Amino acid sequence: MSLTGGNRNDVTQLMPLIDQIPPVRGKRGRPRFRPDALYADRGYDHDKYRALVRDKGITPVIARRGSEHGSGLGVYRWVVEQTFALLHWFRRLRIRWEIRDDIHEAFLSLACGIICWRRLRNLSLS
Repeated sequence: MSLTGGNRNDVTQLMPLIDQIPPVRGKRGRPRFRPDALYADRGYDHDKYRALVRDKGITPVIARRGSEHGSGLGVYRWVVEQTFALLHWFRRLRIRWEIRDDIHEAFLSLACGIICWRRLRNLSLS
């Protein structure tokens, strides 16, 4: 995963993100290196990037600008928005104060570990 400044357009980081997808293990045979489909919101609605995603063998499911809401993409996006909300519990991650990338990523990993631990603890208590 690459860490970029907050003033970068998300769509410019789409292809590097796809290139960094690790192999998916579990079934017999060669591990898969790419998903079947890519779900994205209107911020990624560029024909250039749709074509680049298709060239990788991935079906782009990207909402069109100007289309009405309720296309079904929000179902998958909510998980991402919830993750950001959980990470914002940690004051140190709300605003990036760290100059060094490795320190910021360490705090991010620590926060993810704490979130998972809290979720698992709540499951065992119920």
